[in-house]
Amino acid sequence: MALAILGIDMGKREFHCALSADDVVRSKAFSNSKTGFSQLHRWLHNRGIEHVHACLEATGGWSEELAADLQEHGHTVSIVNPVAIKAFGQSELSRTKTDKADAALIARFCAAMRPEPWEPPSPVEQRLQQLARRRIALDDMRTQEKNRLEGPGNGAVVGSIEATLDFLDQQVAEIDAQMRELIDEDPTLRGRRDLLESIPGVGERLATTILGELPNIHEFRSGKAVAAFAGLCPREFRSGTSVSASWLSRRGNLHLRKVLYMPAVVAMRCNPILKAFALRLRASGKRGKQVVAAVMRRLLVLAYGVVKSGRPFDVKASHGPRRRPITRSRRTVSA
Repeated sequence: MALAILGIDMGKREFHCALSADDVVRSKAFSNSKTGFSQLHRWLHNRGIEHVHACLEATGGWSEELAADLQEHGHTVSIVNPVAIKAFGQSELSRTKTDKADAALIARFCAAMRPEPWEPPSPVEQRLQQLARRRIALDDMRTQEKNRLEGPGNGAVVGSIEATLDFLDQQVAEIDAQMRELIDEDPTLRGRRDLLESIPGVGERLATTILGELPNIHEFRSGKAVAAFAGLCPREFRSGTSVSASWLSRRGNLHLRKVLYMPAVVAMRCNPILKAFALRLRASGKRGKQVVAAVMRRLLVLAYGVVKSGRPFDVKASHGPRRRPITRSRRTVSA
């Protein structure tokens, strides 16, 4: 019997499954809850399916919760970048867009591409990710409240806004302390944090976010792959004589992009490598936002480099591209 394939299209309230086995595709929707997970396992068992290769799009906590449940029941699970699924659908000239059709598309992708099995993060890494994301959410709320405080016509609610800001500041301090304690107690995480903070421009907040969002950063094939995961790869439209400005793909980890912005701005002043890099980009005519985005990408690649190598950042070792050796011609020139 061929390996059964299970394509899953995740939603907030329910998820749709497409089970491909023995050249037959069966579809069914389940509630996105523990009850729905149990119903899925009974559905598979009633059809004589003991093991499947399940494939889901990376949608954050929703995908990971179901993926962990499937893995605990002995199934192979892959979590795939939605961009890859979309590209596969475009290659099929697929036009139907429904939850049922999307689940079937994911199943066909899994059968054709055989994506790598998903490795769940450790409990410590999961907690660190949750704390880091909560920190980002608190920062967003603080920004909103500060904007309200500075806005006109809010005299009657200034006290309420200031009280809310005090509460948010307290929550941020508590989250920071919890993340710091979590990393200090784990030798691996502590070592990686120290490596990341050796890069000028990378502070505690960015380091903890990278550790939470990219616990397996050292397993990526290249710095380019890490940048793609974060959605920091530039896209350019060029067709004949029509050329548009390049922009970020914006498909990837939004949490990383949010936290990378300010460190990139700081790194353009204090990191000699990135300062020179930004100057070259400006000299070539790049606009301000393009420069910052490029520095964000380069900063994340440097973070990948230090963790991958296990060595702290070294300005001399990281200074610019390697020059090609000068090859002397065999012909001699007379004086």
